[in-house]
Amino acid sequence: YKRDGMAGVTAKLQILHPVGSVSPEPSLTFDRNDYAEWVRRYDTLNDAVRQQIRDRIKEMAAPVISIVMPTYNANPVWLEEAIASVRNQLYPHWQLCIADDASTDREIRSRLTLLASQDARIKVVLRAQNGHISTASNSALELATGAWVALLDHDDVLPEHALYCVASAILENPDARLIYSDEDKINEQGMRFSPYFKTDWNPELFLSHNMISHLGVYRRDVLTEIGGFRVGFEGAQDYDLALRFIERIEPAQIHHIPRVLYHWRMHQGSTAAAAEAKPYAMLAGERALNEHLQRRGIAGRVELVAAGYRTHYQLPEALPLVSLIIPTRNGLELVRQCVESITQKTDYPNYEIILVDNGSDDPAALDYFAVLARDNIARVLRDDRPFNYSRLNNDAVAQAKGDVIALINNDVEVISPGWLSEMVGLVMRPEIGAVGAKLLYPNDTVQHAGVVVGLGGVAGHHHKHINRNADGYFGRAKLASAFSVVTAACLVIRRSVYQEVEGLNETDLTVAFNDVDFCLRVREAGYRNVWTPHAELYHHESATRGNDDDPAKQARFAAEVEYMMKRWTGRLMNDPYYNRNLTLEHADMSLAWPPRVL
Repeated sequence: YKRDGMAGVTAKLQILHPVGSVSPEPSLTFDRNDYAEWVRRYDTLNDAVRQQIRDRIKEMAAPVISIVMPTYNANPVWLEEAIASVRNQLYPHWQLCIADDASTDREIRSRLTLLASQDARIKVVLRAQNGHISTASNSALELATGAWVALLDHDDVLPEHALYCVASAILENPDARLIYSDEDKINEQGMRFSPYFKTDWNPELFLSHNMISHLGVYRRDVLTEIGGFRVGFEGAQDYDLALRFIERIEPAQIHHIPRVLYHWRMHQGSTAAAAEAKPYAMLAGERALNEHLQRRGIAGRVELVAAGYRTHYQLPEALPLVSLIIPTRNGLELVRQCVESITQKTDYPNYEIILVDNGSDDPAALDYFAVLARDNIARVLRDDRPFNYSRLNNDAVAQAKGDVIALINNDVEVISPGWLSEMVGLVMRPEIGAVGAKLLYPNDTVQHAGVVVGLGGVAGHHHKHINRNADGYFGRAKLASAFSVVTAACLVIRRSVYQEVEGLNETDLTVAFNDVDFCLRVREAGYRNVWTPHAELYHHESATRGNDDDPAKQARFAAEVEYMMKRWTGRLMNDPYYNRNLTLEHADMSLAWPPRVL
C-alpha cells in the first residue's frame, strides 16, 4: 500500500481469484482485471479450434523444434506435468531433449529413461556428475537436432498450442532467428495468473530486464555459433544466452508472438515467485549485461536497481551544447519556477535557454524576461503571432546554437539534478531519436511514463496517476524502454534528427498531437524513441493554456484528430511497444476485452 496505493493492493489481490469462480455467463459489470475470466473467454481452446489447428498442421512445411530441458531433483509431479505438456502439443514435430544433472533421486532418472523408451522424440542424457544449470543445459542442447531450440524449465508448462504458434511464426517470418512469446505464471494448484503481455522487440527494455525469457525459441545454428550456455552465469544463463545471441543477428530477425505460450511455475524458492529468492541470479544478470556492453563497444555500465537494471551511458568528453527551448505567454510564476529549477538543479553544464515569448502582455512577466536576457540567463525570442506550438519551436530551433535540442514546457520543474545528463547520454547514441522524461504531477503521481498510440483515441499516457515510486506493469514505470512516442513537454533530440524529419507539423497540428506526429515520423525515419524514468521533473500540466472549451478550439482539435487518423491509419491500433492483449480504453495496462490479436 505504501508503495503502490490502493490500486496496487487491488491488483495483487487478483491472484487470489480461483479458476472457475466466475459464473459461466458473467454480467457486463465483471472485473476487467479478472484474468481467469479473460482466459476462459479468449485463451481456452475448444474442439473446433483444435481441429482447425490440426488441419493447418497437415498443410505446413513443418520445422522440427527441439525443446531443451535441464533437470535436477525435480518435483516428480511437476516434472511429469512439464513433460506431458510437451507430449500433448497439437504440433507433433518436436524433440524433447532432457539432461538430468546427476539427480540424487534415482526414481526420477528411471522415469526419464522409461519415457525415452516410450517416445522416440524424447532424448535423455543422464549426467554422472552435477554441473549446475548451464552445463546441464549444454548437455541437453547437444541432443538437439531440430533447426530451432525452445527452452523449458523442468517445472513449467506449455499450453497445447504453443509449438503450433511458434511453427506458424517461423513459416510466416522466414528471416526470423529469435522468437519469444508472452507468458504467465501458474501456482502449485495449477491456477494461472500474472500474465506478462510484452512489447515487440524493445532493446532498451531488454537491457532493463529479460523480456524474452519464456517462451524463448532460438535458431540452433546461431546457438552453436555462440557456444551455447556459459558456465559462471547460473541463474541468469538464459539472459546471458539471449544477450550474446542478439549480437549475431539483426533486430528485424527478432519476432514476438503476442500470445501466452508459457506457464511459469511459482513455488517457494523459484524466481517466478520473487527475484529475491535467487539474488545471485540478479548479480549474474548485471555481469552479463556489462559484458554485453563491452562486446558491443558501448561506453557505459549497468547496475542492478530495484525493478531490474539501469544502464548509464557515458557522456562524450566534449559535452554537446543543449538548447533548451521554452515557449510561454506570460505565466510569470511558472516560467520563473521552470528557469530557476533548471539553473539551480541541473548538473549538466553545457546548455543554453531560449525563451520564446508568444505575445506576453503582463508587465511583470516582461520585466522578468528582460532580466533573463540582461543577465545572459536566457535568450528571449519574441513572436506575437497567434499561438502555434509547432511553429514557435521550429523557429526557435532554427536560431538555436546547440547540437542537441530540448523542447521544454514552461510548466515543468526540474527535481532530479541528473535529468539532462541522463537524457543526453541516451540521445547521443546514433540509433536513438527522441528521448522523454518521467513527468510527475505535484502530488507525486505519474503524468508521463511513455505514450501509447491508440490509447484513448489518438494517443495517451500509460501508467498515468500511479504513485511516483510504484513499479508499474512488470516494472515498466521504473525501467528505461523504447516507446513509439514521448511527450514534448520534456523531449530531447539531436538537432540533425529534428531537421531530418522537418520538425513539428506547424500546418496541420498547431496545438495538439504535434509531438505524437513528430515522434512517429522520427520512427519512420529509422530511429528509436526512448523513455527514461531516471530523468524526473514535475509537470504542472497545461497550466497556462486554458481549457479547450470554446467552439473554435473544439473545431481545431477535431481537425487535428482527423489529420492524425488519416496520416497514421493502421498505426494507431497497433503500437509495437504496447501489447494487443492490453486495453486501449484505460491507462493502467489492464486486460483488453476482447484482445486485438487475430
